[in-house]
Amino acid sequence: KLVTVNTVVLQGKLLQKARIIFEYSTQGFYLLTAISDLCCCSGVIYLKNMVTQHWSEGDNANTEGSTSNIPEEDRQFIRDHIVEAIIQSPERLRVQLTTCIHHMIKHDYPARWTAVVDKIGFYLQSDNSGCWLGILLCLYQLVKNYEYKKPEERQPLVAAMQIFMPMLKDRFIQLLPDPSNDSVLVQKQIFKILYALVQYNLPLELINRQNLTEWMEILKTVVDRDVPPETLQVDEDERPELPWWKCKKWALHILARLFERYGSPGNTTKEYTEFAELFLKGYAVAAQQVLLKVLYQYREKQYVAPRVLQQTLNYINQGIAHAVTWKNLKPHIQGIIQDVVFPLMCYTDSDEELWQEDPYEYIRMKFDVFEDFISPTTAAQTLLFTACNKRKEVLQKSMGFCYQILTDPACDPRKKDGALHMIGSLAEILLKRKIYKDQMEFMLQNHVFPLFRSELGYMRARACWVLHYFCEVKFKIDQNLQTALELTRLCLINDNEMPVKVEAAIALQVLISNQEKAKDYITPHIRPVMQALLQIVRETENDDLTNVIQKMICEYSEEVTPIAVEMTHCHSIGAFPRHGTA
Repeated sequence: KLVTVNTVVLQGKLLQKARIIFEYSTQGFYLLTAISDLCCCSGVIYLKNMVTQHWSEGDNANTEGSTSNIPEEDRQFIRDHIVEAIIQSPERLRVQLTTCIHHMIKHDYPARWTAVVDKIGFYLQSDNSGCWLGILLCLYQLVKNYEYKKPEERQPLVAAMQIFMPMLKDRFIQLLPDPSNDSVLVQKQIFKILYALVQYNLPLELINRQNLTEWMEILKTVVDRDVPPETLQVDEDERPELPWWKCKKWALHILARLFERYGSPGNTTKEYTEFAELFLKGYAVAAQQVLLKVLYQYREKQYVAPRVLQQTLNYINQGIAHAVTWKNLKPHIQGIIQDVVFPLMCYTDSDEELWQEDPYEYIRMKFDVFEDFISPTTAAQTLLFTACNKRKEVLQKSMGFCYQILTDPACDPRKKDGALHMIGSLAEILLKRKIYKDQMEFMLQNHVFPLFRSELGYMRARACWVLHYFCEVKFKIDQNLQTALELTRLCLINDNEMPVKVEAAIALQVLISNQEKAKDYITPHIRPVMQALLQIVRETENDDLTNVIQKMICEYSEEVTPIAVEMTHCHSIGAFPRHGTA
């Protein structure tokens, strides 16, 4: 028997306009169907818009003169059927419907809609695997609603998760032996729920030694297991989107977050002191061992998804400061730096391809804060800095490794780029250590200045970048400071590669700000320098360069004022053609 119900609209007819039909099937599930795919999609979008715009008005649903509200009768109908609709919908509709349930939970749970917890529990325990992904998406929206709330505001979520956590664990253990696409998608979604649950607050009511041990075993198993070999047939750019790699990524997200925020004694808030000791002594090293295997896979040229590599490096980085994890890590650290960190910091084929095809996108990517947040290169740079800062023997060996590369006349330029990238990343440390700070001027003179004559644009850009990071070096020879300024100025004005000009602009400004004698040297050249800066800003729309101009104006206010009107006029005229052809 099929019972069809026309869904709601404004003033009691919401779903009639949307043309959505909930059908009760013999299996006991509500199926979301429609007159046609087009009608179904438009209907669901309409429903989503109604819910996102008007569900918050629930307290006034029956007030006189309310023309835009959803009547309570219709609200209850949607509450009764939205979970089943999400379970049974194809993916293209689930996106819209999960937005609906997110807003419904936000405004109705727990006061008006405790039944949503019962439904989630019912379907989580169901033997029908076809409903698991859909119900996990519903649970994810419940958790996301509380993700950023204070601990005292999360009690309704904690109460629900006391029911769901054992279910999620048991379901995951059941799915672990199944490497199929559908199974791993469900596993990934469980991890996403866990990450949202613990990202900013760890509910200790849900954690004890037994279930922590079980979850840590699950996490390690997922990180350690092999990805199906047929995934190597997929284009490398598309592999990170495969569920096997995404599942590993979320497992590593959780491990890195647990260690960083809750598992590092001395770095946690008071309520997590006991957990931090438990995690560090009982779990951190075993997890580290599994993650070292990931790094050695990368070292052996096996494919590792970038975010998996990035999160692995983040976890390893966290262990450097603690004696128990450092003892386990110490024999591996130099191999990691030379065979994992160093290759990540070298100029790559993909860098070259982007530089040649779209230098403006190359610039955007290199200066994008979000790219830094997800980049394995940035994670490698952070690990290198931490290891050299916390462990003195690592700094000595790393610098020896870099100098060996720089002094080899036959060395691949990309390796020299990587070595200089490493040295520049350590500038803050090197300029504080007496044994190194007196050598840095010599290093610039012998290994950086000559690169300004390189035919390779990325090497000229790296030379500017290194000067940027060593802008506070104490020059004992004035001529070396003048050479640094002159080479950078000429790159800014004359170089024909835009990424080089951008690095030169930033380097020149920080040198002027940090070197007392630099300002006077650049004063006679301020007009062409400012004109070049304005031109680069116009072409790249780079925020870092806007800040450079502002700082240069502060440094040279007297010199810039007479030419400011002229430069602004030229800049405005020059901007018209670019915007006119956009």
